[in-house]
Amino acid sequence: MSPDGEGVGDLAIVLHSHMPYVEGFGTYPFGEEWLFDAVIRSYLPVLEVARDLTLTVTPVLADQLEDAGAAERLRRFLIEWRIGAAEADLPQVPPECRAACEGERDRYRHALELLDATGGDPLAPFQRAAAEGRVALAASSATHAVLPMLATQQGLRLQLDAGIRSHRRRFEWDGGFWLPECAYEPGLEWELAREGVRWFCIDQSAHADSLEALAPVQAAAGPVALPIDWEAISWLWSLEGYPSHPDHAQFAGKSLRGIRIWRVGGGAYDPAAAEAAARRQAEEFLTAAAARLRAYAEQRDRRGLLVFAIDTELLGHWWSEGPIWLRSVLEGAAAAGIRLLTVPQALAEHEPVDRPLRASTWGEGKDLRTWDSPAVADLAWGNRRMELRLLRAVSGGLRGAPLERAARELLAAQASDWAFLDQRKQAGDYAYQRATDHSRAMLEAIDSGRAADPRLRSLAPDLSVAPLLEP
Repeated sequence: MSPDGEGVGDLAIVLHSHMPYVEGFGTYPFGEEWLFDAVIRSYLPVLEVARDLTLTVTPVLADQLEDAGAAERLRRFLIEWRIGAAEADLPQVPPECRAACEGERDRYRHALELLDATGGDPLAPFQRAAAEGRVALAASSATHAVLPMLATQQGLRLQLDAGIRSHRRRFEWDGGFWLPECAYEPGLEWELAREGVRWFCIDQSAHADSLEALAPVQAAAGPVALPIDWEAISWLWSLEGYPSHPDHAQFAGKSLRGIRIWRVGGGAYDPAAAEAAARRQAEEFLTAAAARLRAYAEQRDRRGLLVFAIDTELLGHWWSEGPIWLRSVLEGAAAAGIRLLTVPQALAEHEPVDRPLRASTWGEGKDLRTWDSPAVADLAWGNRRMELRLLRAVSGGLRGAPLERAARELLAAQASDWAFLDQRKQAGDYAYQRATDHSRAMLEAIDSGRAADPRLRSLAPDLSVAPLLEP
């Protein structure tokens, strides 16, 4: 029992939902297929079971899910390239793989049922879960830029203003904000507070004792920083984490039509064995989380708050059994003595502590090297030059549609995803080309005065250029 409540402590699960702007920019192997598979394998099944947790929805993800053309292509993709592929594979895969193929077919059929229940609107499940009170939703910056790397105050405010406007229109807003890549530098909280941010997540695991993550921190400007518990996160998000269990589906072990039929440990995938493993792992997670919360309560004489933050896409898309694991965690938390809370509920009950916050990210090395190192220096410095070039153009009189197009192209280029993918060579030259193409397009808008590029038809529909006009 913790000092001031029932059970051993509290668990705030934060699922970060994000996809860069790929709508209309490529299909296979890089482009819209990422978005469609994330909806089919992660967002729909996760939102079906989600309760008592917090979901971030980046504005750039919501921009794409709101697009009617993307929704139509999503449904066709699901029917033709996922359900159809599984059905075509069934008579052709080795006999020992048929159960896996049937499991994938049934997964995709159920996803179609969930999608059709929304009228084909992939954004609606987020809105419905929030309206029903099952989840709390949090905003983010417009295109998931690494905020400490922006060159100017105007550029930072453009990202914040466009993102929060978007979130408020679609979901309303209670002040929750996801820092892209958990990238923080001291002083950033003052700009966040200026925009109305009440809380944000932060990774201080490189700078603090492990158990210190189990208490929120009062930032100087007013918002509350919620340290994520990297020790608990690593139980899942590491090379030896839950998805690596030999019974689970191998992400890359697919048929020629893209159906996952092989297991991590080799041989045919057995859905029943994988489900059993995921349920056991949920029990292991709850047992370990309870032990951390109990240790914190004993050492600090206060109730602990374990903030478990991961990418939503990890559950289902990257880790096939992730939604099963999540459902089991939610179902078993009370029996383990753990109370599930959304972040707003947690902040109402957990008094923040006072301690310094250090510059950090949740990326490699807990610093900015993923987005600002020699391997991606051309992208990092290119984005800074673009930001400054746009502000020079504004001071020179750029206004109207050309300014709006240039601002959208800048936002698109600033996405953290391009450097992340380029450094890891995970998408060929797709990420590099996307970043440089947006740079060229921004310069074209400035130099030629041409209006919007139809390829960015859905990006930042709530954009205001007012932050760029501030002195």
